Amino acid sequence: MPPSHSIEVEVKFDVAPGLPAPDLSGLVADGSAGQPETFLLEATYFDTPGTLLAKNRMTLRRRTGGTDAGWHLKRPSTVPSGRRETALGFDEVGHEDVPQALREQVLAVIRSEPLVPVATITTDRTVTTVHDAHGVALAEFCEDLVSAESLLPGGSVNRWAEWEFELVGEPAPEAAAKLLKRARRALQDAGASPASSVSKLARAIGTQPHDDLIRALPKKATALGLVQFDLAAHRDALLTWDPIARENGDDAVHQMRVATRKIRSILMSYPGVIAPEAAAPVAEELRLLAEVLGDARDREVRLAANEHLLASEDAPADLVAALIDDERAEHERALKSMRFALSTPRYLRMLDDLDRLIDAPIPGHAASREAREVASQAVGEAYARMIKARKRLRKFSPWSPEWVEQLHTIRKRAKALRYTAESAEPLRRRSLERAGTEAKKVQTHLGVFQDTVINRAHLASLAADTSLSREALFVLGRMDAREEARGRRAVKKYRRSQ
Repeated sequence: MPPSHSIEVEVKFDVAPGLPAPDLSGLVADGSAGQPETFLLEATYFDTPGTLLAKNRMTLRRRTGGTDAGWHLKRPSTVPSGRRETALGFDEVGHEDVPQALREQVLAVIRSEPLVPVATITTDRTVTTVHDAHGVALAEFCEDLVSAESLLPGGSVNRWAEWEFELVGEPAPEAAAKLLKRARRALQDAGASPASSVSKLARAIGTQPHDDLIRALPKKATALGLVQFDLAAHRDALLTWDPIARENGDDAVHQMRVATRKIRSILMSYPGVIAPEAAAPVAEELRLLAEVLGDARDREVRLAANEHLLASEDAPADLVAALIDDERAEHERALKSMRFALSTPRYLRMLDDLDRLIDAPIPGHAASREAREVASQAVGEAYARMIKARKRLRKFSPWSPEWVEQLHTIRKRAKALRYTAESAEPLRRRSLERAGTEAKKVQTHLGVFQDTVINRAHLASLAADTSLSREALFVLGRMDAREEARGRRAVKKYRRSQ
């Protein structure tokens, strides 16, 4: 069976051992609390010798006892107070070795480092389920007595008590926030205090998440400082989306490709800040990575477009097979190639090289210049390239192949301008922000048009297939007409935005 995925949303508290738990039945109107159940949980936690997972807010454990015995990987998510959990039962992968499916999820963080046991944690847990007025489970309240032993050099045994309040199911965000707020108030009123550590493991081994990202630039930041800031932010985004892209999570491949392109854009837009002999090889590897991600993303977009176009058509089976079944197969092939690329030593070396550009860059000739000066110059040059491409469009007849290709060039120049302007956002210069806003509009409208160009070319190639039925060819013609109209509307919006 494949791994199961869920979002764990919980709040944690430190408490004195033996502190009586409050009655939580009043957290919701006409709610109730079930009978407490007790469990003995025994877990071994795995990490690198340097605790890279813990430092990146991830935990990997093998646990027995309770209702979910097996392997569990937890990592950050975009949900407030939430973590993304991936679980595998022992029936699928056994007890001994870290499952390959979970190892791949953390590969971008651990890279060539081994995963070894770093702690054992035993938890005496008492669980009380909170129900709504209809008896539906909303949350679980856990009273934990914890005994932890660090297996790292110089490690020790530690014991403590804590409470956890975890949501059950997938409540609406607003309802979830209200319930968590009420739970915090009730538990703190009962004598609990906010947890001093982000996880049991962090408390056991004394490791807290690191935060290498500079949260604010000084007023007189250098160009090198700005580049390091931006590279770190987008490197972190790339590492966040990497495991989700491997799972083909919603929008993950797209977001990972965006992070990849933004990193490369920074290296290309500020050529004199980091020495070219250090920056250029990383930029080239990022270009190749974007191509791999792009193949999977483009297939995803085309499949979605085909499904949308067919939704309003009474399409024959042979056309559905060509537009949906064949495209799904190609999308799976692209995802397989992407997963392979993300597991190669070459990709991991690129991440190491990127880390060095951030942590120990070789300064270029412009490294010590003021960030505002260099950013303004970079945005100005990108803007000039977009305007030049716009002017060149006048040389071609509207809707000719050359004219369509030049619109594509304008879109690419607008995207480059947008990324460059966004890299200057920490400087809070309104003129640069306006340039980015204008570029985003251009990129959006011409991006829609380019999608229709690509999709119409695909439809035309299918129409040339002599094995398709007449009914299929008729529907293809209708679909092409709708895509042509959509493209013309996008171009009209682009013209109005100038």
